[in-house]
Amino acid sequence: MSRNVALRPRYPLRTARLLLRPSTPDDADAMLAYKARPDVVHWVPHGVLDRAGVLDRIERSRGELDDEGQTLGLAVIEADSGTLVGDVLLTWTSREHGGGEVGYIFDPAVAGRGYATEAARELLRLGFDELGLHRIVARIYARNGASARVLQRLGLRREAYFVRNELLRGEWTDEIVYALLADEWAARRCR
Repeated sequence: MSRNVALRPRYPLRTARLLLRPSTPDDADAMLAYKARPDVVHWVPHGVLDRAGVLDRIERSRGELDDEGQTLGLAVIEADSGTLVGDVLLTWTSREHGGGEVGYIFDPAVAGRGYATEAARELLRLGFDELGLHRIVARIYARNGASARVLQRLGLRREAYFVRNELLRGEWTDEIVYALLADEWAARRCR
């Protein structure tokens, strides 16, 4: 069970190279630059978004969590340049079971720089250290090797492989669930 009743981070959150803060409507054009690209959103359930779709997703995300079912949606900013390079999500999936889920999407212009790993690590810190979650998962499509490598670098373990369980743009797709427990997160941080 989550020990805290809410997550109210002080923004911006700072990592070695990034700033994370709640997404705002002012971020829509920068997000549209990658969320409107079929090659970028190929592995995300929502598919290509137009400006209205991006604004809707921004509107539905939050900068704090006070109950299960809510999603923290943060813009990821390259600290040196001030450029929005992606966005990340932390969903509080269960108060009773202390569950959460992370997700991320980045502009391919910054691929290979480790930004997804760095930003997702900060989400894990928020979920475990500040919200007190017991378990955080990430669900990816099996052919998304780049995302699998991010999750493995973060220490999440592959727990489940679902064969042809979701219809993704007309094609049955396999899904993999990765997970990390709070005590595993604490052990990794102590090393």
